[in-house]
Amino acid sequence: NEDDTDGGASTSASTTVAETDPETEPATVPETDPETEPATVPETGPETDPETVPETDPATDPTTKPGTDPETDPEPETIPEAQLIQLRKDSMVVAQAPEVVRDPCMLYHDGTYYLYSTGWKYATSTGLDQPFSEFQYCVETPEDYKDCPWAPEVYEYEGKFYMFTTYRSTKNNHRGCAIFVADTPAGPFKPHSDGHVTPADWDAIDGTLYIDEEGQPWMVFVYEWTSTSDGIGRMACAKLSDDLTHFISEPVVLFRSYDAKLPVNQVTDGCFMYRTESGKLLMIWSTQVLNRGYSVLVAESESGEITGPWTHHVEMLYSNRHTKEYDGGHGMIFTDANGDMWMSIHSPNDASVGRIETPVFIPLKEENNTLVWDLERGKTNETP
Repeated sequence: NEDDTDGGASTSASTTVAETDPETEPATVPETDPETEPATVPETGPETDPETVPETDPATDPTTKPGTDPETDPEPETIPEAQLIQLRKDSMVVAQAPEVVRDPCMLYHDGTYYLYSTGWKYATSTGLDQPFSEFQYCVETPEDYKDCPWAPEVYEYEGKFYMFTTYRSTKNNHRGCAIFVADTPAGPFKPHSDGHVTPADWDAIDGTLYIDEEGQPWMVFVYEWTSTSDGIGRMACAKLSDDLTHFISEPVVLFRSYDAKLPVNQVTDGCFMYRTESGKLLMIWSTQVLNRGYSVLVAESESGEITGPWTHHVEMLYSNRHTKEYDGGHGMIFTDANGDMWMSIHSPNDASVGRIETPVFIPLKEENNTLVWDLERGKTNETP
């Protein structure tokens, strides 16, 4: 990163974070894709090299992360399981996308649905249950781009369209989050920030825009397990300048994946914020859960502020249990033409299980200060 010269915190040097992450020397770990290879860890062990990841796989060895086992402690249900599974299947929309889609982001604008995907591509449709167009590339590639064009999220903000996305930079060989801008949701999205806004010595991915109740913009993002000293992923956040070009505060670590009340692995992925009518601040995020695959979990800020502290719900918003078919995750929330709320995920997380990674839209509603499936709405009714 270039040094910040506009009053913000410099992200070119090693960055000090709050309480939970005092380390300044990130560990070297394999540069695998944490979604498709979540269990890959270094061969060295913690006894001989305390900065490496433990050799046990928390995705398959529940003793590495105590928690409620979703296999033996299922979420409460008031109707027969088979009937509930069918209701879920009937309510969700499996998108008619022409190719593999990972990390889907949805935006409805002027009568058109825009579907963005890893690979910096987008497609359009007139309805959630209508076919999507062929994908088109929509980003002006930055000069320091190397690879990993991951998880583009597009927001309309102050009259323009901003893309928060990830790529690996040739300057430091780290993945980081950057911000692009366009006049229309179709792009082209041009570099807006001066390269990565996240710390230059971190692997940081999946940046998300959050606007707090005072109108202050933040980036909430993943401090990736591949560069943390203990090999466990975190969620983090920092204040953004009003023009969304740089951080104006040091990053604060919010929680680690192992803070969840479920047997999870080291991955933290795909966050998105939602504030309830009563003022509670929720975060959906994804990781691998024992026996449930890639899943969407829910966390809640005790203070109602983005900086937390954060507690974790036991009940998941999506896992392979919900339909008894595919896992899925990297959720984000959007509203349709009628103003109704949906969550987009890619499902499954691995095409080897029999279907390519496909966007799936799940109808949501707020109930008892949390998010649940809206089983009365979806493809069984008229889908917008």
